[in-house]
Amino acid sequence: MKEIRDMNILAIESSCDETAAAVVHNGREVCSNIISSQIELHKLYGGVVPEIASRKHIEKINQVIEEALREAQVTLDDIDAVAVTYGPGLVGALLVGVAEAKAIAYARHLPLIGVHHIEGHISANYIEHPNLEPPFLCLVVSGGHTHLVCVRDYGKYEILGRTRDDAAGEAYDKVARAIGLGYPGGPKIDRLAKEGDPDAIPFPRAHIADAPFDFSFSGLKSAVLNYINGCQMKGETIRPADVAASFQKAVVDVLVEHSMKAAEEYGMGRFAIAGGVASNSALRESMKKACEERNLKFYHPSPIFCTDNAAMIGAAGYYEYLAGTRHGWDLNAVPNLKLGER
Repeated sequence: MKEIRDMNILAIESSCDETAAAVVHNGREVCSNIISSQIELHKLYGGVVPEIASRKHIEKINQVIEEALREAQVTLDDIDAVAVTYGPGLVGALLVGVAEAKAIAYARHLPLIGVHHIEGHISANYIEHPNLEPPFLCLVVSGGHTHLVCVRDYGKYEILGRTRDDAAGEAYDKVARAIGLGYPGGPKIDRLAKEGDPDAIPFPRAHIADAPFDFSFSGLKSAVLNYINGCQMKGETIRPADVAASFQKAVVDVLVEHSMKAAEEYGMGRFAIAGGVASNSALRESMKKACEERNLKFYHPSPIFCTDNAAMIGAAGYYEYLAGTRHGWDLNAVPNLKLGER
């Protein structure tokens, strides 16, 4: 794909509880990446409250964009296109970003590029790995998604497997709540698991016979809750660190096993991870080891590019622009947007 030099994209991300804006140069150079997180606000409720998230996006979005432009030392006169997440995500939250992007693009006569949120996560790997190009396999693991994707080319994806129920990050949050850690669960379980025995409790690993690359974490979550309830009924002591470590090992084992099986079957020499759970230390270490054992090149973004951010949307938007993707003023939020849909 021919690259266009000296192109600045203003990118906006507001799919959940981070209001983010970035300026990305030529798809891989991040000039600014501003994130306003709502985690402290939603901690009060044990999870993201959609209406509160939407209102906070409205309050913050103009400030975040202005800061992104200022940090990049550019003005809107230097922007060549506007990219924005339009799905999947919380509909109210998405609408704030989409409306803002349309307003800027319309007022400045700029191309408007709607970006799929998961495509953004995958594209985060391009930012720090200049030599990474398709084809490669990518495991996207976050609070809302668990996808095993074959990246055929820029913007061309084949989903090999996905979760049948809970996403991996969702299971982390629910288990964290059950053992009293609170929200957000992923980082807290990761830290606590370092103090526990990962083989202390034999939690189950789900396998789906007719779909070897699909995932299921609902049964594992239920097994953890049943274990805790059983201990409480019997008056037995619960060691939260052992629960966290054993749960995390069960999740990581399945993610790594399915990923390596897909890499072998599809003959891929490059493997990447992306999404919020991709910053989990146990997953990164286990995936790195598995890839080294199979002579696979392993790629992963820094933690700041694993969580929701706008730089990844700018990277994805650049390649969508090169592919000819343009959206009109009728662009709308699509909360259940499927990867590969336009």
